Amino acid sequence: MEHTRKLRRWGGFLLLLVLLVTFLIWNLLAGSVRLPASEIWAILHGGGDLTQRRILLNIRLPRLLAAMILGGALSVSGFLLQTFFHNPIAGPFVLGISSGAKFTVAVTMILLLSRGVTSSSAALIAAAFVGAMLSMGFVLLISRRVRRMSLLVVCGVMIGYICSALTDFLVTFADDSNIVNLHNWSLGSFSGMSWDNVRTMAVVCGAALILTFLLSKPLRAYQLGEVYAQNLGVPLRAFRAALILLSSVLSACVTAFAGPISFVGIAVPHLMKSLFKSAEPLLMIPACFLGGGAFCLFCDLIARTAFAPTEVSISSVTAVFGAPVVIYIIPKLGSVKLEKLTMLQIQQF
Repeated sequence: MEHTRKLRRWGGFLLLLVLLVTFLIWNLLAGSVRLPASEIWAILHGGGDLTQRRILLNIRLPRLLAAMILGGALSVSGFLLQTFFHNPIAGPFVLGISSGAKFTVAVTMILLLSRGVTSSSAALIAAAFVGAMLSMGFVLLISRRVRRMSLLVVCGVMIGYICSALTDFLVTFADDSNIVNLHNWSLGSFSGMSWDNVRTMAVVCGAALILTFLLSKPLRAYQLGEVYAQNLGVPLRAFRAALILLSSVLSACVTAFAGPISFVGIAVPHLMKSLFKSAEPLLMIPACFLGGGAFCLFCDLIARTAFAPTEVSISSVTAVFGAPVVIYIIPKLGSVKLEKLTMLQIQQF
């Protein structure tokens, strides 16, 4: 039994790494301008055509690295929220956290651009974090008044609609051409990534992911019940605050750079649980990061190439592949008694 479990774990991680490397290479090769493998090899070694060199190093590489980092971060954020709410369909997009972050980022961009100031990566992340925390605050406030977890999800969806509507109004009636171009970002896109963006998101998401991994043991105890976690000495109030902050930072970083991306935070954690037959955080945190990165690389590849030269928003593609996973999950929710899940851990927060 133990031997089978180890084989499943090693096999699962090997499969994720193979998929990740495959989609990385595929993204490098494919596009409106096709780059042969020999040309890519020459460019990476300092040679190659100048135009193709710029396409690879200034456009494709930053974009695919951003898709990998942000996809992994969004998946881990979804796993943390599902653990916190004990709800299998909780996620940054569903609970309105991504939409709240989108609204504050749009307001920040409009205010800065109207004054002729270029918004920095740090400013966008800070604005997104404020919006994510405000949305999370509303969700927690509502959770004190509702007794059923399904109603909490519905309230989160409504918060998301309100924030998205306000963002659409701001973007639609903006005059500045740079602000009007925010429409593509508001739909979700990895285009326009720079190396500065990649460095910033790598530092922020990397720090948050390391802190999340350090919480693996308390997370496992929390999954087994509050009483069990408390008996092991887990400070529940501080632990819940850490979960909220880390999930908000990760989802805020994604929204700041790529806009709202749907279903990744819900679908990927469940795919990883099915692959590893486990919800153990020590496995799920790295698995969700690798799986989320591979999933977003695949979806971004389709968004770029399926209808080239027209590019589809990344959220449209993730919805096509992520929504069926959620539909598959919903009939199974009765087995975990979703309607009867306790709200005590949220009400005590």
